[in-house]
Amino acid sequence: MSDTATEPSLPETADDLLAATPETAYFWGRVAGDGDLTDETVTVRASDETAAAALAAIVDAERVDHQVTAHESTHDASVVRYEDEYELQVSDGTAARASAALGLPTDGEAGGYRFDVFSDERAPLVRGLLEACGTVCFRESSGSVGISFVHDDERLLETVKTLLAEAELHVPTDDLEDSSSGGYWFGLADDADTAAFAEWVYQGSDESGLYAADRRQKLFRSVERATGTDVGNLST
Repeated sequence: MSDTATEPSLPETADDLLAATPETAYFWGRVAGDGDLTDETVTVRASDETAAAALAAIVDAERVDHQVTAHESTHDASVVRYEDEYELQVSDGTAARASAALGLPTDGEAGGYRFDVFSDERAPLVRGLLEACGTVCFRESSGSVGISFVHDDERLLETVKTLLAEAELHVPTDDLEDSSSGGYWFGLADDADTAAFAEWVYQGSDESGLYAADRRQKLFRSVERATGTDVGNLST
């Protein structure tokens, strides 16, 4: 698989974080899925060092904070796991512009999530969202791959469902449901082609450097176990 081949490349630094590029689409997908906006600051988080380095390169940040945090399981709040968490902030006026242009929620207010500007960069946008608020598992009982998106904001998940429905490949999804942690979630439908989805969402990621190595590897390995398809050779 390509995940273990070479040292990941770093993406280009964005001249304008609101211009439509693969780098900005990935960045705002990560922010929407696991980030915060105040009037002055954009905060974005990652649980993978590769993704943290990519995000820092996009915004040309010199400092990335690192800590270990506890997270409840999406589907079983009694299960707690401890993970690395990397966090970086942008405080240059981008937050107010992003709130106005992209409809991202500020200070806990409701968001509108207007991602039309990234219609030509849908794959890296969905990749950022998947890595920020998605889960991947291999179902031993059925020998299939489970891919789902989880978030406290119902409107964000409805937006993700729309992004998938309008993607150039067919990505059927299930209805939104309540999660045990008090938020919402939905999964790709049982008849979704998970190998095609994995190939599409990580297409060109080796070259761009826009990915979290641990999340990509888990998806690729799960798909390979379920279908026998070596997605790593298809998505480079």
